[in-house]
Amino acid sequence: MPMDGGAGNMSRVTQTRERRASSSKNQRIQDRPARMTILLRRQRRLLRPLGWGVLGISAVVGIGVLLHVAAPQPNINGNGASATLASLRKTLGEHTATLGMRIQDIVIEGRSNTPEPLLNAALGVRKGDPLLGFSVAEARQRIETLSWVENASVERRLPGTIVVKLTERRPFAIWQNQGKFVLIDRDGQIVADQDVATFRTLPLVVGAGAPAAATTLLDALKTEPEVKAHVIAAVRVNGRRWNLRLQNGTDVLLPEDHPLEAIKRLAALHKEHELLDRPLQSVDLRLPDRMVLRPRSEAITEKPAIRTVRRQT
Repeated sequence: MPMDGGAGNMSRVTQTRERRASSSKNQRIQDRPARMTILLRRQRRLLRPLGWGVLGISAVVGIGVLLHVAAPQPNINGNGASATLASLRKTLGEHTATLGMRIQDIVIEGRSNTPEPLLNAALGVRKGDPLLGFSVAEARQRIETLSWVENASVERRLPGTIVVKLTERRPFAIWQNQGKFVLIDRDGQIVADQDVATFRTLPLVVGAGAPAAATTLLDALKTEPEVKAHVIAAVRVNGRRWNLRLQNGTDVLLPEDHPLEAIKRLAALHKEHELLDRPLQSVDLRLPDRMVLRPRSEAITEKPAIRTVRRQT
């Protein structure tokens, strides 16, 4: 019989209770989430709305890209597919505009002579319009119809910028036809019919069919600077050959075939005899083996009127 008055039993009971309490405490510690887990849960709750927003914008941009890629080349006559895409593009632009996707800036690169009002009208959008509400391909096509523009590109840059890059035609000569003056490029294309006087130092070509044949002749004159310095205009005759009108009123008749050789011959004659400074009605080089000089008194045909380009005041 134990003689400790039950103290031993009490000690065992106390130890048992302590073990149970410790086990329960450990269980509660194990059940409590780690600090990192709590932080990640909080971040997840905060990022969930942002994630949906980013996902929505990505979807919108993706749809816009698909519309751009799937869009057919602009059709002047129009068709059902083009009308449907235009409607979808307009709807997309309106919805994305409510998310802030509007045109904030329009950047023009390469413009020197293209009239800005015409360019803006061809682009067809302005600041504040929906960024995805128009076709960049159709805008580019409209811009390339402008006479000054050789080619163009139109780009959308997020979040709200439109970039237009231009390659302009370079005026090569002034064409006088039926009393009117226009600028032409090396390909003979009309560049502009306004502010021609600004380019009055360019060579002058005259007559029907002159633009298409001007490049070869004017390039040849550049190789003979002394002849070029005496020429005020090149006149196209019957769409086949050229006459050179000199500053003193003399006409140099070039042959239909091999005009470049005739120009070299003319340069040699001037160097030897100062031919271009003589008061002659004409110098006829149409025959390769001879030259015919006509004094002013032997005019047999009326010369075509050649006007000079003057700066407008």
